Amino acid sequence: MKIVGITGGTGLVGRALSRLLAEDGYEIIVFTRKPDKTRKYIKNTTYAVFDPLKNKIDTEQLARVDAMVNLAGEGIADKRWTEQRKTDILESRIFSTSFLVEQLKLHNPDCKVLVNASATGYYGNDNGRQPFTEEAPPANDFLGRTCMKWEQASEPAETFTRRVVLRFGIVLAREGGYFREFCKRMMMGVAPVLGNGEQVVSWIHRHDLARMIRFAIERVEVSGVYNAVAPIPVSHSIIIHTMARTKGGLKIPIPVPAFVIKLMLGEMSVEVLKSCTVSAEKIMDKGFRFDYRDIETAVKDLCTRKKK
Repeated sequence: MKIVGITGGTGLVGRALSRLLAEDGYEIIVFTRKPDKTRKYIKNTTYAVFDPLKNKIDTEQLARVDAMVNLAGEGIADKRWTEQRKTDILESRIFSTSFLVEQLKLHNPDCKVLVNASATGYYGNDNGRQPFTEEAPPANDFLGRTCMKWEQASEPAETFTRRVVLRFGIVLAREGGYFREFCKRMMMGVAPVLGNGEQVVSWIHRHDLARMIRFAIERVEVSGVYNAVAPIPVSHSIIIHTMARTKGGLKIPIPVPAFVIKLMLGEMSVEVLKSCTVSAEKIMDKGFRFDYRDIETAVKDLCTRKKK
């Protein structure tokens, strides 16, 4: 499989995946709403139109792909969750996934695999027992229902291709998301600890996530749902203290009480404060090996890695 299509390829994970695959000699086709305005900075990569809300997709390029990776969707944590924002988050995932699957079936039923993103938001709060495995039921909350419907939208692909769903944990990357937001605060000499800091975070280094997607593309024995998390989840406070220690200098721990987070974030505060311990055993049983198994190794790399 030498041609890989990616929706959401201009995002945090999509850029890392495109670079990784390009370095391996793959040809990449990034499907995006505005291909003419997208910055062209990754070798072996072309850009094609993909706008599900307008029923637009470059079918000639779609027909060329050997594998398809669907990362499209509005950012979960980009804005406060108003009712309209929640609708946008849900519909951007369901419509884009359903549209992509329909178009693949029409124009490229010989596509070898569809790798579809989901998230560990599928699970609720820790239940005091074992870590969540892929067989656990979805949480009865906004993200749980969203992830369930998102995954269901990709199910029709199983009638013509291999389907893999990866439930992304908290992605750690210099360029954005969780890690970058706390780095900004530490540059000012503070280390914010949210809530009591004991909530478990199931995380994954962005490089390992890109490698896992490549693994799912290349390994024909991989199908179904897998958790995309590092094998050693840790508490939020451990991540913050590890970042502060690794970055060096004076970093004053600043507790941010739960009620303040709730006032600031509203309903989204549930995801920030909840403890969610997720198992990586299933993907490891398939032979995947992490480059960044523990938070110390991951943070050290992110604090020293040059920005790409």
